[in-house]
Amino acid sequence: MKKVSYAAFGGPDVLRLVDTEKPHAGPGEIRIAVRAAGVNPVDWRIREGQMRPALPASLPAGVGLDAAGVVDEVGEGVTDVAPGDRVFGEGADTYAEFAVLHAWARMPEGLSFEEAAGYPSVMETALRILGECGVRPGQTLLVSGASGGVGSAVLQIARDRGITVVGTAGAANLEYLRGLGAHATTYAEGWPERVRAFTSVDAALDLAGAGVVRELVELTGDPATVVSIADRTAPELGVRFSNVAGSVPDALKETVRLLEEGTLHIPVEKVYSLTEAAAAHADSRTGHTRGRRVIVI
Repeated sequence: MKKVSYAAFGGPDVLRLVDTEKPHAGPGEIRIAVRAAGVNPVDWRIREGQMRPALPASLPAGVGLDAAGVVDEVGEGVTDVAPGDRVFGEGADTYAEFAVLHAWARMPEGLSFEEAAGYPSVMETALRILGECGVRPGQTLLVSGASGGVGSAVLQIARDRGITVVGTAGAANLEYLRGLGAHATTYAEGWPERVRAFTSVDAALDLAGAGVVRELVELTGDPATVVSIADRTAPELGVRFSNVAGSVPDALKETVRLLEEGTLHIPVEKVYSLTEAAAAHADSRTGHTRGRRVIVI
């Protein structure tokens, strides 16, 4: 089978499409014929070596955590799906024709593989950080860098929970944020004052790592109500840096609920082939995403 791999940490140019043996599902796992794989910032952070030693990788290594596809093989103890079922979930080395998943859910009717592949890690992250910042129904949440996958999920989950959201993004994405129910402003100079003009802020999330943690703390008045997934210096200001995943099965269950209720939709901004994995990483690293990027097999 074909699989994207790298033999040394580095930039997108280290990625290679190689021929390798199919993986096999172990106990409590499934193997899928991959139809689409989600492109996440964590993918290129691992490839660059940023995640060591938290996520040590022995080289050569594959790429990708999220995927959607058709069940091809089930491991010992798996009884909820069978070969031929359409699923999406999280596993390892998903930029490939076949991949093993350790968490999965059946795809709701009408959901495409391309869209499904973009949900697992994004929804786990969004649900986790909403819990960590402590925002409650009736309160107001500020999201810095709100137009990407995690931001899109946060806005829609918050709306479902009765939380008011203010989002910052590039000027081209403001209408997109408003369409998701958020007050929106650019992150250009003077953005804290524009946020204050909307409302007071009870909690805040830093999704882009744009050096705004200090301002987020000033806006909320309490570093305990601010969470970052992109600025590793955040703890210096008493802010939580969140990088330990919670329950992916629980996140997938909530994803299915919201999808079936019609209250969640994250658009796919761009699709790539396996041979374009390096371009997908380069594009993801620039930011400015509206929704998700996926690789289609």
